[in-house]
Amino acid sequence: MSQPQPETCIPCTSDVVGPSVAPRALGAQRSTRRLTLSPKHGNGPREVDVRYLWCGAPDAPTVIVQGGISANRDVTAPTGTTAGWWQSLVAEDAAIDLVRFRVLAIDWLTPVELGATTISSEDQADALAALLDALGIVKTHAFVGSSYGAMVGLAFAARHPQRTDRLVLLAGAHRAHPLSTAQRSVQRGIVRLGQSSGQLDEALALARQLAITTYRGSAEFGRRFAGEPEWRGERFHFPVEDYLEHQGRRFVERFDADRFLALSESIDLHDVKPEQVPLPTTLIGFPSDRLVPLADLCELQRRLRGPATLEVVESPYGHDAFLKEPEQLAPLLREALR
Repeated sequence: MSQPQPETCIPCTSDVVGPSVAPRALGAQRSTRRLTLSPKHGNGPREVDVRYLWCGAPDAPTVIVQGGISANRDVTAPTGTTAGWWQSLVAEDAAIDLVRFRVLAIDWLTPVELGATTISSEDQADALAALLDALGIVKTHAFVGSSYGAMVGLAFAARHPQRTDRLVLLAGAHRAHPLSTAQRSVQRGIVRLGQSSGQLDEALALARQLAITTYRGSAEFGRRFAGEPEWRGERFHFPVEDYLEHQGRRFVERFDADRFLALSESIDLHDVKPEQVPLPTTLIGFPSDRLVPLADLCELQRRLRGPATLEVVESPYGHDAFLKEPEQLAPLLREALR
């Protein structure tokens, strides 16, 4: 069941993209729907407000696009005011072309919103399926997911295979690698220590700094931060420290500690049996990604019930390559969505 909420409609116009393509008006709904969900770790059905963005040509097929735990529904800004987190790949004339597709994205839900002890990738998948019902979308052209979004995409395909034609999954697998879980567990421990000691902002910033060291590749850090340390404030400061501290401060300004704890844990609870996924799937992985090793994607490819291809993209940016390599990813996305 759903209750429509007042919608924000943002009209904009497109240029002609070719001699055979007529101009089409683009638009966007950035709104909220109240949906009824039954969380995996909750106590029965609960109404929850799901915040979403649905933008592009109104009569075009819908493509779901979801990112990592720090991403939100603003994958793109169709009016060009403020860039979305994947603006280089989701825009008019981009790889995920808003003239050809209507893109749907949600803000990740949290346990507090669901009245649950924790939140699962299945809960996020069910929220997307319920939103499709509320918006009158019978079936989507594709589910494109990166990082945590790729995990949710697998859960979506296992639970609602009739709701999309294909999967395109970047830097995400059917389960978390134990070493990656160990690294995230330490991050969560830092935040909990900050909660108990009254130093929450400092702890959240430090956890984010540690996370950044797992997102990026060794080659990038070696190239950018190989300089000499500088004596400052009665101790040596290494070149990498200013970068990490900046990243930590930015994260504290825009992210809530409880949200971080819940979504980080949700990654490590994720476990989908690939044999339950019958859809055609394009996997994209990065050899420098230490969070999602290529070996895990190779296993996922072998075990998926539907036909699957694995594209390997060389990049120095590690797990963050899905954000940093638009030129390499664009032709792969275009081909996968063709």
